[in-house]
Amino acid sequence: MGFCIFGNVAIAARYAQSVHGAERVLIVDWDVHHGNGTQALVENDPAVHFVSLHQWPWYPGTGAADDRGPHQSVWNLPMPPALAPSSYVQTLQRGIDAATVRFVPDIVLISAGFDSLAGDPLGGFTLEPEHIADLTRDLVQRARGWCAGRVVSVLEGGYAPDRLAEGCMSHLAALA
Repeated sequence: MGFCIFGNVAIAARYAQSVHGAERVLIVDWDVHHGNGTQALVENDPAVHFVSLHQWPWYPGTGAADDRGPHQSVWNLPMPPALAPSSYVQTLQRGIDAATVRFVPDIVLISAGFDSLAGDPLGGFTLEPEHIADLTRDLVQRARGWCAGRVVSVLEGGYAPDRLAEGCMSHLAALA
């Protein structure tokens, strides 16, 4: 249903579990579209917690807030378009807080969707590159406390080339 042929971040989670012995994986997805493929691939594994911030209602029409998956290990955070950027940032941070109650991840995987930036033609979120940097720094800091700073980021959406480049540069600088 989405734009991905492979569920890259779900593959990364399985790789971290099987090759590197990660017992608990946290996936954080900020993309204007719900990570329905990722959710479908990880929701049956209670050792993977999935947090998805996405525009609602929007394609693909999945990701309702009450859809927590069969093990209550999914945190869908559907948001309307055109809110203040702080609304999106704070909602995602609260979702991460909820997903990590009594769950300390061994690795954090980020599905970094840059279609969440203002001006992207496929969505209506209002984030700017500095908000992406703030979210990234927050996750890196949390990961230092949880899992010796193990963070892997996967590029997801972004359909305005200039905005995509700005978002990627901010994200990479914050990861470093």
